[in-house]
Amino acid sequence: MSSNTAIIALTKGGKELAKQLSAVLPNSKVVNVQSGINKTLHHAWQEYEALVCIMAAGIVVRAIAPLLHDKNTDPAIVVCDERGQFAISLLSGHLGGGNALAQQVAGLLGGQAVLTTASDVLGHTALDLWARDLALTVADRHRLTNIMAKLVNNGFVFVFSDYLLPKLPPDIISTDKAQLADLLISYRTEHLSGQALLHPKILVAGVGCNRGTPATEISEALQLACMENGLAFQSIRNLASIILKQDEAGLLAVAQEQDWPIDFYSAEQLNSVENVTVSPAALQATGAQGVAEPAAILSSGGGKLLVRKRKMPNVTIAIAEVHFL
Repeated sequence: MSSNTAIIALTKGGKELAKQLSAVLPNSKVVNVQSGINKTLHHAWQEYEALVCIMAAGIVVRAIAPLLHDKNTDPAIVVCDERGQFAISLLSGHLGGGNALAQQVAGLLGGQAVLTTASDVLGHTALDLWARDLALTVADRHRLTNIMAKLVNNGFVFVFSDYLLPKLPPDIISTDKAQLADLLISYRTEHLSGQALLHPKILVAGVGCNRGTPATEISEALQLACMENGLAFQSIRNLASIILKQDEAGLLAVAQEQDWPIDFYSAEQLNSVENVTVSPAALQATGAQGVAEPAAILSSGGGKLLVRKRKMPNVTIAIAEVHFL
C-alpha cells in the first residue's frame, strides 16, 4: 500500500468524495486539476507513489497510456466512481500496492474493491509479493511472470532453496531436487532454462582498498569477483572492512548506491580470525594480518569463504556466505 497518495477528481460530486476520502486515508492529499486532466495526471505520476482517480476509467487509461513504463516503477492507480461504490485496481496491483489500496479505499468508502489479477481472483499466492516479503531479488521478471502463469493454470509450483525457508503457502511446494523446481532460490547464477531465479541476501563482501580508490573501481571489482565465481551480485547483503576505512569515500559511496550497510573491524578483531590468507603488506600498513577475508568471515557470523582473497590493482575482495545458526 502506498504511503504517498494523490486523490484526483473531476466532477463536483467527485471532489466532495475526494475530500471525505482524504480525511480518512493516511498520507493522502487532494490534488486539484489544473491545466487539464492530462497534465495533472502527468505531474502526479512523477510526484506520488499512488493515485486515486475519482472519474471514468477510460479518462484515466487515455491519460496515462504514454506514461506506462514498468510495473516495478509505475505508481499504483485506483479508479473510483463518484459515489464510492467501486474501487478498481487499475495498475501496479501487486508490487505497487494497487490491490491493497483499492481494498483500503473500498473499506473506507463502504464500497467494493474490484481486483482483476488472476492470483487474487483465484486465491493463489502473488509470487512477486512473496519474493519481496522474503527480500529475494528476481533475476528475470519475465521468467517469474511465466511461473506465475503456471501457478494460476496448475494450482501449484515447486521451489528449491539453498537455505531454510519459512513456512510456505500451500500452492508453493518445496522440492529437494533443483532440476524439478520452478522457483530456484540461490546465491548462484547457474539455473535451468525456464526456472525463475531468486537471489537471497546471504553474501558478505570483505573489501580492502588503497586510499582514494574511486567507487567505480570498487564496484567493478565486486562485480568481477562475483562473475568469476558464479555468484549473484544481487545476493550481497553487506560489505565489511577495517575500521581505518570508515572514512573511505569510494567505499562509502558504493555502499550508499547499493543500500548496503558496512561492518568495520579493528586490527585486533581481524587478527583473531584463523585460517585466512596473511598479507605482509596489510600487516605493515594496518597492523592486521589481512582485511578482506577476516572481515567477510566476521561479518557473516563465521560463514564459509566462497571467494578467497581476490587481489586487483587497488582493491582486494573476499566473499563469505552468511552463517545461519
